[in-house]
Amino acid sequence: MKFLIASDIHGSAYYCDLLLKEIEKEKPDKVLLLGDILYHGPRNDLPKGYAPKEVIDMLNPLKDMLLCVRGNCDAEVDQMVLQFPIMADYNTVKLADRVLYLSHGHIYGKENLPEMNKGDILLGGHTHVPEIVDVDGKIYMNCGSVSIPKENSPHSFMVFENGEFLWKNLENGEIYKSFKL
Repeated sequence: MKFLIASDIHGSAYYCDLLLKEIEKEKPDKVLLLGDILYHGPRNDLPKGYAPKEVIDMLNPLKDMLLCVRGNCDAEVDQMVLQFPIMADYNTVKLADRVLYLSHGHIYGKENLPEMNKGDILLGGHTHVPEIVDVDGKIYMNCGSVSIPKENSPHSFMVFENGEFLWKNLENGEIYKSFKL
């Protein structure tokens, strides 16, 4: 199974359009969106191409392939206009020999892991900084941010296929980090 993993669109139609082009190119079985879909929040500047209504229209047609969790900037009013569930604090995906936990990062993150077994993986966003950390045999991975990257990281997303996670630059598709299970 192939997953495309992204977080922190923050209402940017410009970067959501780039993400949709990558989805079309990558042809994943599922797209895992890790929160902060429509709004930028009070701590972030407006991202380039900020147009939440356009993002709604861009993502709703993909409703059957999206698996999402709630970010700290997502609210019930967002769920009223989105045709796919976004209000879960976390979700799980079972792989052959481990579990992928999906969370935005404001509740569960590398400092506050959910109940996981060694070898399980927590995928998150929230900090807008791509990283991978081993926490006592449990793996935390951050896919970075689609629209508002921080700490000089690129606009990014991840792809998981054949036991390998690839961090990709959203603007040019280049792989800049990888992790093989």
